[in-house]
Amino acid sequence: MVKDSYVSIIIPVYNAADTLHTCLAALEKQSYDYLELIFVNDCSQDASLHVIEDFEKAMGHRDNLVIKVINHEANQGVAAARNSGLEHAGGDYIYYVDADDRLDENAIELAIHEAERTGADIIGFDWYLAFAKKERLMRQPYFSTPHGAITQMLNGRMRWNLWLFLVKRSLYEKNRIRFIPKMNMGEDMMVMFKLFSLAERVSYLPLALYHYGQLNPASLTKVYSDKHIQEVTENIKEVERFFLTGVHAEYVGEKLGLLKLNIKLPLLISNQNNRYQKWCTWFPEVNKYAWRNNVQSLRIRLIQWGAWRKQFWMIKLHYYLIIRMVYGVLYK
Repeated sequence: MVKDSYVSIIIPVYNAADTLHTCLAALEKQSYDYLELIFVNDCSQDASLHVIEDFEKAMGHRDNLVIKVINHEANQGVAAARNSGLEHAGGDYIYYVDADDRLDENAIELAIHEAERTGADIIGFDWYLAFAKKERLMRQPYFSTPHGAITQMLNGRMRWNLWLFLVKRSLYEKNRIRFIPKMNMGEDMMVMFKLFSLAERVSYLPLALYHYGQLNPASLTKVYSDKHIQEVTENIKEVERFFLTGVHAEYVGEKLGLLKLNIKLPLLISNQNNRYQKWCTWFPEVNKYAWRNNVQSLRIRLIQWGAWRKQFWMIKLHYYLIIRMVYGVLYK
């Protein structure tokens, strides 16, 4: 292993004082020494900055550990916070952690070892969905090429959360990859599609290294406001423009249609007719693909088909049987 390969970990923070300790405790215990921790305080109104500063003082004795704290004078959103982190990053690799989640103690060490062993531009791995008392192991599909990863993200089998991937910083800098300011929903999807499209070599590490906090089972039913829909739409448009202007026009059409279909799936994880109606009118041109994505489970294909045919009773039944009873009871 190349011992001077620094990993820049970017942690956007906004009003996270009550949960930040979870993230900080995991960062403190990392077995890999060469870390640059970049906290971007996006004008928090609580004690987040004090928590970060106390952590910085406590960790000041650590060799080979760099801590940077960037403060936004006004709240700009997570996309701008990530950009600020990238502008201040000096490591060989970029990684992101959410302020209320935690990493396994050897997560960075294992990921960097795989990166150095394979020479990959991107290392992906598995994760845990962490509830109050239980965790659910979540597997990513195997991928060995950028094309394979992109295909599986398009068809909905593979997640694109930034905390699932360690990425060479040079991939960002050579191609000037940045997030669209104020477009704070779907920003991770847009950037990961670009990074995988530009990568020469990728690798999958079949280990769950990240714990994504889901303390409230009801939050599985994500809220998509009109503002959120607009932001996601802009990020998808950017993906489409990127594919068309590069060498990836093959992904535009039905393949990108499947992505749009998957993006709006959370609107169906609900018992509200108005959300079903939003599903029907958001990217309406892709509703016809509802039954075509054989990679998706029969359950998901059924509720998408039901929405397309406006059989909303099917979606409501799914919500009460699966979301309320299964997730609401088994994953308390």
